[in-house]
Amino acid sequence: MQPSLPLALLAGGMATRLHPVTHTIPKAMIEVAGKPFIAHQLRLLARNGIRRVVICAGYLGEQIASYVGDGSRFDVNVVFSYDGEQLLGTGGALHRALPLLGNNAFLVMYGDSYINIDFQRIVEYYNRYSREGLMTLYRNQDQWDQSNVVFHDGEITRYDKKNRTPDMQYIDYGLGILTPGALAAWDRKTAFDLAQVYQALIARRQLLGYEVHERFYEIGSFAGLKETEEYLQRQDQ
Repeated sequence: MQPSLPLALLAGGMATRLHPVTHTIPKAMIEVAGKPFIAHQLRLLARNGIRRVVICAGYLGEQIASYVGDGSRFDVNVVFSYDGEQLLGTGGALHRALPLLGNNAFLVMYGDSYINIDFQRIVEYYNRYSREGLMTLYRNQDQWDQSNVVFHDGEITRYDKKNRTPDMQYIDYGLGILTPGALAAWDRKTAFDLAQVYQALIARRQLLGYEVHERFYEIGSFAGLKETEEYLQRQDQ
């Protein structure tokens, strides 16, 4: 197995689609199949050989830190990067966390995703090329959520979560790889979205696409939360 890349876990959002549940707890701490969701995520990462996790925390992040601690009981080394007084968005949170992620490429995963795939295989694929980023993709065809990526012959040509078009058959799967240079155009104190980073990389033809074939699970909505709980309960049987 290749040396593990560090992973940034984006867990700072306000999870408005899960109100009123998330009025008092962050999304990562919602109980799913008997334990906080982030426990499932950290166990998944440990099984995939991920050894260092930087949790990008914002809204009610102190609750996550109190539960996770240094990550040792999940067999990973966890440190925290906090947005501060102003929420920085997914891109801004990553930029703020760069000093904790090192000078080389790192993995990034959404804090509401559960993706039971081979992380190291994706890293091996990324290492064959000299690009500033990689996005994992799933041929979703609007099945689990609205598709948002145009992907042909190994090339991502468009990614837009707001302005969708019929030729978008794929969806951002929730796991990516970035270099620090991919974030260089933004100021560290600026709030911005990870989608803007991916779009800038696409414009420069610096974003690899990696298609996966296993469906994703997520807790970003009540419907997704129910499906994810049922899936994790089956996994524990």
